[in-house]
Amino acid sequence: MTDTSSPHEIARALADPTQAPDLGLARMGRTAWKALPFMRPMMWHIIVILSLGFAMGAVVAFATTLGLDLFTNKVLLGDRIQPMQAFLLGLDGSYVVEGVDTDGATAAEATDDANAGLTDDQRRTVRARMLVWFVAMGAFGLVLGTVLRYYGAWVWQNVNQYLRVTMIERLEHLSLRFHSDSRSGDAIYRIIQDSAQIVNLLREAIINPITMVYTLVIALTFIAAFDALLLLGVALVAVPMLVLTVLFTPRIRRRSVASRVAGSNLTSRLQETFAALKVVKASRAERLMLERFDRDSKRALDAALLLRFEMVVLSTLVMFFGGGAVIALEYVMAGWVVEARPTLLGGWAAALLGFTLWNLGAFQAAGERLGASLGTGYGMVRVWCMIQDLFIGLERAFYFLDLEPEIVERDSPVPYPRPVTSVTWQGVNFGYTPEQPVLKDVDLTAEAGEITAIVGATGSGKSTMMSLLLRLYDPDRGAVLVNDADLRDVRIDDIRSNCAIALQKNVLFTGKVADNIGYATGASRLEIEEAARIACADEFIRAMDSGFDTELGERGSKLSSGQRQRLTIARAVIRDTPILILDEPTASLDAETEHRVLANLGEWGADKIVLLITHRLSTIRGADRIAFLEDGRVREVGSHDELMARADGRYREFVQAETVGDATASPSEAPSRDFREDM
Repeated sequence: MTDTSSPHEIARALADPTQAPDLGLARMGRTAWKALPFMRPMMWHIIVILSLGFAMGAVVAFATTLGLDLFTNKVLLGDRIQPMQAFLLGLDGSYVVEGVDTDGATAAEATDDANAGLTDDQRRTVRARMLVWFVAMGAFGLVLGTVLRYYGAWVWQNVNQYLRVTMIERLEHLSLRFHSDSRSGDAIYRIIQDSAQIVNLLREAIINPITMVYTLVIALTFIAAFDALLLLGVALVAVPMLVLTVLFTPRIRRRSVASRVAGSNLTSRLQETFAALKVVKASRAERLMLERFDRDSKRALDAALLLRFEMVVLSTLVMFFGGGAVIALEYVMAGWVVEARPTLLGGWAAALLGFTLWNLGAFQAAGERLGASLGTGYGMVRVWCMIQDLFIGLERAFYFLDLEPEIVERDSPVPYPRPVTSVTWQGVNFGYTPEQPVLKDVDLTAEAGEITAIVGATGSGKSTMMSLLLRLYDPDRGAVLVNDADLRDVRIDDIRSNCAIALQKNVLFTGKVADNIGYATGASRLEIEEAARIACADEFIRAMDSGFDTELGERGSKLSSGQRQRLTIARAVIRDTPILILDEPTASLDAETEHRVLANLGEWGADKIVLLITHRLSTIRGADRIAFLEDGRVREVGSHDELMARADGRYREFVQAETVGDATASPSEAPSRDFREDM
């Protein structure tokens, strides 16, 4: 299992707000590659969106330049149109310039009076048809853009859905050792917030950069067609932009980690507040919890603002250099217009667009492309900033996917034993951390048809033994056997489908009473009612307004602790497994109800292995076999009477100490008689 507490792993998990992660291009590429499986189901849709986006970009760039030439040089100045323009507008040869040569001069400019220019009627016709074209293209673009936005949102959200489900699946398979060292709020934040960055990965890290490079290439191509000096000016201004971006990148990465860690802490605080709301109210600690939440909320807000401040400062500096370059280059272009300087491509460009000489139309078209190229450069810097935050969030999400489950199956697992006759802990040693062992050389066998109670002080290892039986953990040494089969050789699903457990901490779900009892079993109503009878829950259930169809509040908040505990026992009973684990099953029950529940369980589990973990003497006395744990070792095994007969026995001392405590307790907490006497 990966030690997530080491500095290296904290950095890899991007959980240290003081560190700027080493997020080079190679690492970003590996992270993007990890995202590919989640995109694959939608890959054809992504290709369609990309193709349509590229096509629209080329059409818009061409149409904008064409429209500027038509309006400024043809409609306003009356120049004749190019053959391509005549074809698109559906005009005859009387509108077309003739005699195009490679020097940019036309026969009309030399001697041919027929080509002197467009008449007023012809100019109005060009204007009218140009407007029709642009209205039609605008309407089509509006409809297509709306469809593409919805289509894109559908694709991105499906990709995000695949990632969220995979993260939950992986978290379910990680061992409890990982979950005990992690805050659930952090997992919630990573699943909800960090995972959403896979959507931005497509748009901001893949599609937008490709689109921007594509747009930049088109803009630079048009700029080069006007004059190579403009292209040189754009290249020179890109140098300070690049230097600034390199200097600011580590700062942005560090701020991004700090922002996400602060957001994760805020989510954890919120989750803890609602989970402990009853304790908060009972302790009159509302003001304290509000102050803590307010402090965490302000930290998250400050971290988010500092991240955006770094981005804004970088963007402003880049915009300053870009704006200065545009002003300087437009000054140069204005001089070329006054000189009527030929453009670089001259007559070669005139066949399609015109602009053989620097004039007002050329100045506007080149200025627009210049602004587009520098604006795209500014946009690429902005996207680069967003990509830093994006990849940090995505790596935090993928961190869960990189963790290897501690509990893994053999390549060829053996069948689960049938019937189950015994459960054995054989020389078991286990610790949650290497320096703190919990179980030490534990040897114990529980037989079918018997109730085995595992008794000991808090922290002696009772619940840990049950966790090993469910294979939530594996022993560090030794083995847990069902009959003669080592649990490490058996399928995990088979192990847990043959064990049912009722916990002292009663976990219920929002929904109907019947749904909570039959949770994940598909049991019939008759089976649910029978399980409720065994758990002595049917009486209070039928007293409810809607009986088994009564809706419970969140975590069963409408029920008392004893009622919730009986529903938990019923949920374990209905699974009808050969092994039943009862972890402090009657801690919230009064003596009479406890006696009835245990009597029913004894009858129901006559052919099963029933394991009791408890401190209550009334529960212990009814067990067939008692294992007394102390300091992680099984000190004594036997029946209650056998162990009490040992004058210096550890169990005897434990019972006597508990009896002294019971003497001062209320009558309902005093030991009851052996429930098996009524069977």
